[in-house]
Amino acid sequence: MQEFLLIGVDGGATKVNCWSVNVDHSGKFSLGNISESRSYSEYSEYDPEFTPVDLQIQLDERTKDCIEPTEKEMRQAIVYTNACADSIIKVAGKSNKSRVLLGVGMPGLKTEDQRGISAMANGPRQIDYAKNLEQRLSEAGIDLISPISHIGSDAFYCGLGEEYASAGQFRNVKNSYYLGGGTGAADALKIQGKLISLDDIKEWFVKAWELKCPENRSIETYVSFRGIQTLYGELSSQSLTDLNSQEIYPPQIREKALAGDPLARDTFEKVAKYLALLLYERITTLYAGWQGIFDFVNPNRPVPNIQHSYHSSLFDNIIIGQRLGDMLRESKNDSVLWQPFIQSLNLLICESSVLDDKAKNHYSMNDSFDEKWIVFSNLREAPALGAGIDAYLNFKE
Repeated sequence: MQEFLLIGVDGGATKVNCWSVNVDHSGKFSLGNISESRSYSEYSEYDPEFTPVDLQIQLDERTKDCIEPTEKEMRQAIVYTNACADSIIKVAGKSNKSRVLLGVGMPGLKTEDQRGISAMANGPRQIDYAKNLEQRLSEAGIDLISPISHIGSDAFYCGLGEEYASAGQFRNVKNSYYLGGGTGAADALKIQGKLISLDDIKEWFVKAWELKCPENRSIETYVSFRGIQTLYGELSSQSLTDLNSQEIYPPQIREKALAGDPLARDTFEKVAKYLALLLYERITTLYAGWQGIFDFVNPNRPVPNIQHSYHSSLFDNIIIGQRLGDMLRESKNDSVLWQPFIQSLNLLICESSVLDDKAKNHYSMNDSFDEKWIVFSNLREAPALGAGIDAYLNFKE
């Protein structure tokens, strides 16, 4: 029995979720029964009109090692820190254990010491995030048994959750790709039975948020909940604030599309098209290396290598998770999202000049895509679970 409280933190762009994490004597992990979440908008200091610094400027400053957060970023960052600290304090308060081991996942590129966030597409840069969080927790009397060694990738933590949880979809497969769509896009990869950090294979595999579509947008626009909502808002001349106040989110936009709303249908036509193209890119990149299907959000990103160590590998499954997975599961066989998505993916595979007959028959037997390859995550809180797992596996008391 663990003598401390293990907490996993999933910090997103709109809210933070904290969960207790259990580990049994055999080393199996599961979510505990204590959780807390805080939306940043709950705080009076939160700026609902906050706009991130242009991503290219963020990346340039990061490359030059001269990151200069704006005053607005610093004010918004305080809200992020307080929301996270308050959630952790609440979870710890519900437990009878006084010592805490903490794992934290956040989107964005990390600072050199891995304890801050140096670039973030949907929020403020926070170069002293771990330091400020530890200070808040210390002031509240939380006894961290180890400093936060690093802020992990929420995407990689999704992968850890899928690999180590009993209900995880990475278990019992050799090769698999995970795509989670929430505020942003999170992807993870398992190859030859091993979970691989995408940072370790960036020479040949590109993270979803880095890919730019022909319409000059990040692929994240079409596979994340905020992106889909933003896309519909632009088509219907409504702001995110307008849509949120009317409680119009992607599931409601899908319902509008099913009811015949032309703007909603246009939105999901693009979602189906680019979701299929993204998965096709993953399939071909694993099998034959980078094919240049997408451009890059950062035009200065080095072109990926065509050669890698896993050529001719095939996915055993493709996992769709988070809110995107929930919506895609609900759309099964509908004419707005599921059917166009499957048809587009099947056409890309069958007409591919990159995939040979072996690969085509694996995914699309008799020119019909085998839907068994698409599975849905059962772990709504995979990032928080993964954060706790990572902290535990890396802890040395």
